[in-house]
Amino acid sequence: MINVSFEFFPPADPGMEATLWRSIERLAPLAPRFVSVTYGADGSTRNRTHHWVSRIQRETPLTGAAHLTCVGASRAEILALARQYWAQGIRHIVALRGDPPQGAERYEPHPDGFAYAADLVEGLRRVGDFDISVAAYPERHPEAPSAAFDLENLRRKLEAGAQRAITQFFFDPEVFLRFRDRCAVAGIRAPIVPGILPITRFAQVQRFAQRCGASVPRWLHERFEGLEDDPETRRLIAASVAIEQVKTLERHGVCDFHFYTLNRAELTYAICRTLGLRPLGTPASAPSPGEPQAAPLAADGRLGPRGC
Repeated sequence: MINVSFEFFPPADPGMEATLWRSIERLAPLAPRFVSVTYGADGSTRNRTHHWVSRIQRETPLTGAAHLTCVGASRAEILALARQYWAQGIRHIVALRGDPPQGAERYEPHPDGFAYAADLVEGLRRVGDFDISVAAYPERHPEAPSAAFDLENLRRKLEAGAQRAITQFFFDPEVFLRFRDRCAVAGIRAPIVPGILPITRFAQVQRFAQRCGASVPRWLHERFEGLEDDPETRRLIAASVAIEQVKTLERHGVCDFHFYTLNRAELTYAICRTLGLRPLGTPASAPSPGEPQAAPLAADGRLGPRGC
């Protein structure tokens, strides 16, 4: 069975608010496991994040998930917000260390705050039995001294009480599959959920990738080359790239996907359709005779879980 979750960011103006709400309404019938709302690097969107998670939980059938970070707040402030979420019936949290505030050269823990995501997870566990997701980095966090250090940090977050890890975006499926193998060898048994970023604007994605240390394959540059003034072709290629990516992962036994929607529904909805998801109440069509069907690969040497 395929499970999906969607990520949105708090809109900054009425026009963006309308776009976000249309996207939520478009994607809601696909019955995602949860939908999360991001939290600004320095805590700057805290109130807007809270507003939108609460509205999603209150006005839709969806399960809202709030991002919380260690940046810009004391332990008492963060745990007070967590208690407020619990009182509102919000049980899902995405717990992150968070990025340094704009202009800061490196991350510095708040003097009275949680130092790292593992500490935040432990604190949340003292508030209530939250369903907690944490971040994972298939290509290593840009501040981590080594891949081994990064993997051990992931282990600490999961052992602190997180239920799953959601990866930073990537474009080469092999990047995720090799990372999943390393997690299995390291004894990490929690679900590792691939984070999928449908490409809406290639230049924007390149900037995102540079900041977070994700690689952009040469073949991807070539596909989008010369299409700056051709949005229709860009959309078709973006859909093709993402569909290839998720179908490859599905063939290798991946059943859970997290989509970074950038508050746009079209590409994410189309990709989910190719994974076989249909709006609630719509029966899935049986495959046509002779239609190829995705099947787990049993003899490829991979160590990750198989079958959906």
